[in-house]
Amino acid sequence: MTAAPPVAFSDVQDAAARLDGIAHRTPVLTSRTLDALVGAEVYVKCENFQRVGAFKFRGAYNAASRLPAGQLARGIAAYSSGNHAQAVALAARELGTTAVVLMPEDAPRAKREATAGYGAEIVTYDRYTQDRTALGEALAEERGLALIPPYDHPHVIAGQGTAALELLEESGALDALVVPVGGGGLVAGSATAAKALHPGIRVVGVEPEAGDDTKRSLDRDERVTVPVPRTIADGQALPTPGEITFAVNRRLVDAIALVGDDEIVAAMRFAFERLKIVLEPSGATALAALMAGRLEHRPRRVGVIASGGNVDARRFAELIGR
Repeated sequence: MTAAPPVAFSDVQDAAARLDGIAHRTPVLTSRTLDALVGAEVYVKCENFQRVGAFKFRGAYNAASRLPAGQLARGIAAYSSGNHAQAVALAARELGTTAVVLMPEDAPRAKREATAGYGAEIVTYDRYTQDRTALGEALAEERGLALIPPYDHPHVIAGQGTAALELLEESGALDALVVPVGGGGLVAGSATAAKALHPGIRVVGVEPEAGDDTKRSLDRDERVTVPVPRTIADGQALPTPGEITFAVNRRLVDAIALVGDDEIVAAMRFAFERLKIVLEPSGATALAALMAGRLEHRPRRVGVIASGGNVDARRFAELIGR
């Protein structure tokens, strides 16, 4: 017998119902200029307009809101380079509890400040020499907190999948869906929704060239660990895909495309100048892959998830002014 998948389409639908009226239903943008540039009809799902400025709020709230009342009252723990940190902090505030978040010492200042602004306690670590998963688990156990990981959790994955669900409800059938990949939660949830609604759709994940752990893992059909990537796409600077996300993505993701930092910056600049939106580097990688011609198959109608816009003004100006 085939084992049941860790996340089903019904889980994404349940998450959508739970998030209704809590998360924003973010806009889907189109651009004739972009269409002409890439030779396709493009639909951009703007998760930079989501609460906390990124898709992460969907999964964090879906997971946190399902905790038993007693556990929720004791508080939530998380580890994150920034967007999941903010999402957990806001979810905790919305649900009337507290959050403690483990963040790397070099996390972008804007993300640290926003996380603290939502009321979370921040504990720092060195991402290049310390294991954040082990540290996060120890922190949660020591304080009796519920740990909500940034991607490797069925409720988190299901929540992230609601972004693709909304996109496809608005765009209709697409030939391809292009999604940024860090730990793999967004693409796992997105693929779960997309393949259920349109089995023939091609789901393409996008990683920075310096952090191709998911591509290597899918190529070898086993989880691979790479050195912690050094890339401007800080939200995708991870050494290995999650266990649960990999189990989903090895079944549902058709390909992984890689983009360089210069291509990411070009996409950020295009989004700002022509689409009139601000994207952080990690939020721009799917658009970068499409613009740079990194997809193996040329789709006629394609959806792109712009996953976040959390970059401070100085850093944004520095990058796009290159």
